Amino acid sequence: MEHRIDKELEEFRRIMEVPSTFEEGFRWSALFGAIFVALLMVPGAIYMGLLAGTGIGSAAQWVTVILFIEVARRAHRYLNRSEIFVLFFMAGSMMGAASTGGLLWQQFFVQSDAAAANGIVDQIPRWWAPPIESDSYAKRTFFHIDWLPVILMMLFGSFVGQLSNMVLGYGLFRVASDMEKLPFPMAPIGAQGIMAMAEDIEAKDKKSAEESWRWRVFAIGGALGLAFGSIYLFLPVISGALTGTAIQIFPIPFSDFTGKTGQYLHAVATGLSWDFGNIITGMVMPFYGMVGSFIGLIITFVANPILYNHGILSNWKVGDDTISTIFKNNIDFYFSLHIGIAVAIALAGIYQVINSMVKSSRAKRSNAAGQVRKGSWKDVPKGRGDISAWAIILCYFLVTASYICVSIGLLIWHHGGWTQDIRNVLIVLLILGFIYTPIISYVTARLEGMVGQVVEVPMIREAALILSGYHGVAVWFLPLPIANYGTMTVFYRQCELTGTKFTSIWKTKIILFPLILLSTIFFMNFIWGLDRIPSVAYPFAQKMWELNAANACIMYSSTMGEYSMFEQAFNITYLGAGAFFGVLLFSAMRLLGAPIMLTYGVVRGLGQSLPHSILPQFIGALIGHFYFKKRLKLKWRQYIPVVAAGFSCGMGLITTVGVGVTFLSKAVIKLPF
Repeated sequence: MEHRIDKELEEFRRIMEVPSTFEEGFRWSALFGAIFVALLMVPGAIYMGLLAGTGIGSAAQWVTVILFIEVARRAHRYLNRSEIFVLFFMAGSMMGAASTGGLLWQQFFVQSDAAAANGIVDQIPRWWAPPIESDSYAKRTFFHIDWLPVILMMLFGSFVGQLSNMVLGYGLFRVASDMEKLPFPMAPIGAQGIMAMAEDIEAKDKKSAEESWRWRVFAIGGALGLAFGSIYLFLPVISGALTGTAIQIFPIPFSDFTGKTGQYLHAVATGLSWDFGNIITGMVMPFYGMVGSFIGLIITFVANPILYNHGILSNWKVGDDTISTIFKNNIDFYFSLHIGIAVAIALAGIYQVINSMVKSSRAKRSNAAGQVRKGSWKDVPKGRGDISAWAIILCYFLVTASYICVSIGLLIWHHGGWTQDIRNVLIVLLILGFIYTPIISYVTARLEGMVGQVVEVPMIREAALILSGYHGVAVWFLPLPIANYGTMTVFYRQCELTGTKFTSIWKTKIILFPLILLSTIFFMNFIWGLDRIPSVAYPFAQKMWELNAANACIMYSSTMGEYSMFEQAFNITYLGAGAFFGVLLFSAMRLLGAPIMLTYGVVRGLGQSLPHSILPQFIGALIGHFYFKKRLKLKWRQYIPVVAAGFSCGMGLITTVGVGVTFLSKAVIKLPF
């Protein structure tokens, strides 16, 4: 089995090597790039998230990088790969903050039908959203005194969250990479586009220019993105701005066939996402992962009608659309099943980590000559920009203590004093912050380093809050000291692969923090002022946000002290069945010697999330594996991440133009003259 698993992962391991020198990437160009993204890209990202649920994260990153490369050339200066990586990281951080629903989601949830139906509206704490009676909702503005506690909590959560993620993620990277010497097979994917830009700059003579394949491949992907984006996103945006009616050749976010196929496939959500990016994604991701996703989808197509006929999926009715079908299936069966499967995934990930550690220990003892050698904390590449261990440990304790103190203070404010419930919550916070978080973060760091997967023990946060015995919903909106910092290890590996000093990243974060907050708050307020959110102007938000609100209410209602959707959805029998099935699946795959990505893919296909993108992703995987890979061999694994980066850039660039026209047209319409 080990040989077959490593065969696929080895393709990713061999793409790039760590350079011998590291360069400073933080320059004034990073600051100017941040301002550029804040003013031009952030509003587009927010708007596209509401319109199509896609955002323009990758596009904003590549547009920023390309623009600054061209400006530098005309100033007779060339950006090195470290400067390009910092620009790329900076733009990605800005887009990451803008792509979340944030304040727009919070104002919607307070006013949603799901929150009203479950009696949650009146219990939402003031630090998360103003009371429903606030006139800020009628005025559609965040610049209101009622939103001040919310914005202050946003400042606290953003600062502490980014500080802990960067510093503690770095500490785990030191352990997994420098000490454990793990390969991080998936990290090169994210670094290939940076190398494309750097190669193009560094290709100064004819011979090296001919060898600079990355830039040509990136340009091909960009052309594909421009062509498809013009039809899929630019046309609806520009037509809606100029005529008031959006013309959609390809439905956004997907075509829904469930209402018609329901009479043949009971309780099965059917449809198709027309986003060509899914084809590209299928080519980029590991082939067996995509095959597994398709197998998992087929299993649900077979299982759901059987479950319906046996009365398990009892809420579904013929004629229900995709959103209703998925929500009702979650309530009846899949909510509990997913928890069980997720438990099995967590157990499998923890088993892999423990098994790896045991084998490593045995190998070390059996090699008296020292053939198997681990690193030490001091064993780091020269000039990489590392910091001391005491700073990481101090940061961890300060961050965790801050989360706990602020959370308890908010509860005391909300309830008007100390209560037994608050004492129980304090105990839970101490356990989550000082026991669970470091354990799960270390396990994830090792698993990312070995096979590029993340392990999450499901429902830990939810179970801890429910078992605390707290009554009310305020506890769900606290800044809890629970996180999985192991996922940041891949980012630091990418930083290392591009030869970028880590200090460059930390300097950039300091500069970015105020810009991110100011730009996101301002433009969210501007977009909310243009139209009600969600509305027909934002098809993705209108279709998906009510489902997301209903799913959120399942958990929020669990601590209200009365019969709730959570009690209806939580079934210990189905949970046990999911755990048993998951363990059986992983065991069978292990005995058969199947690739590990196939197993994770099957679990993803069973995820009962929107299935409409799995089919095009599977088609993309087939095309990539059986056509391009046979023709290009290992080069295919080097080419396709660059194509994907170019596609995202082209598609997002043309869409941003449409968003700009939309903003201008609506601003003109609102003028009184």
